[in-house]
Amino acid sequence: MSFTIEIPSIHSELEEQIQYKIDQKAKPIGSLGQMEEIALKIGLIQGSLTPELKKPVMLTVASDHHICEEGVSPCPTEITWQQCLNFLNGGGGIGLFSQEYGFDLRVVDAGVDYDFKPHPKLIDAKVRKGTRNFYKEPAMTHEECLKALENGRKVVADLNESGTNVVGFGEMGIGNTSPASALMSVLTGMDIETCVGPGSGLSKEGVRQKAQILKQAIEKHGISADPFENLARFGGLEIATIAGGMLEAAARRMVIITDGFITTSALLVAYFINPKVVDYAFFSHQSQEQGHQKMVEYLGGKAILDLGFRLGEGTGSAVAYSVIKGSVTMLNKMTSFDEAAVYNTANDDIRIEA
Repeated sequence: MSFTIEIPSIHSELEEQIQYKIDQKAKPIGSLGQMEEIALKIGLIQGSLTPELKKPVMLTVASDHHICEEGVSPCPTEITWQQCLNFLNGGGGIGLFSQEYGFDLRVVDAGVDYDFKPHPKLIDAKVRKGTRNFYKEPAMTHEECLKALENGRKVVADLNESGTNVVGFGEMGIGNTSPASALMSVLTGMDIETCVGPGSGLSKEGVRQKAQILKQAIEKHGISADPFENLARFGGLEIATIAGGMLEAAARRMVIITDGFITTSALLVAYFINPKVVDYAFFSHQSQEQGHQKMVEYLGGKAILDLGFRLGEGTGSAVAYSVIKGSVTMLNKMTSFDEAAVYNTANDDIRIEA
């Protein structure tokens, strides 16, 4: 069984025009560094010299993981549902930062081992109460994995239909660095030891044991040439839901903002389904989880921020949005040399080289 989706190419025919507009701003060429790159990319995504960011939404997608039975996390799994309730009440890092940076926060229950009461900010996309212990059996059936992917697509499609063209992704799920690490290893071919980190606080010995458990799980189930099959064997319901959401966002030419290790593993899955998805994605920050930088590099990306974050939830996505928003504002509103009447009188050239 496989999963496919069509994604349009970005509007590369506008690259010269957008770059020219950036270069004509009243500044040395290239002096705003990565902000110029961000502005160009968003212009190419939207096919516009005056792109707009509309109704940004933060999707913090949550699920539990029965691989925790093997001791891969030092934290109790009950924290997953407790934190989800905290987020719904505006608490936690993501509750605060979503409000501060202008996101409409939605918590997506993809597979939390808890029965939530209805809430206006809660999206019920539960497939089952946590993935299975993939040390013993595949994490999901094909039907469950497909359902999670399609749930993610529907959530993002509904947002886009309501006017949203920016979606940030975060996650909540005790133990979810284990499926993220396993997916990174099987998809990229990197050794599992390269992909595994302390997660929410494992000791060096705990990290070593975690790597051994994941290595044995990979040996048990094997590595498929089909990314969907690998996702079903080793993934998490939140990872699958995010991957589906990212693919749908790219298909709709939306701006995608990833958070840390877990959401980037979802992008990695999406990339193996359709590589064009990365043309629509921004890497918000450099996580302290050791595999994250290698994943970003593998995907040809560049982190916008490096603040020592390792919280997850979408916090990096929210904070980096201030830079993304500023980049678009620069493209649209910063004065040009002509408007500012600034000239290089030595050669009458309105562009000042850096």
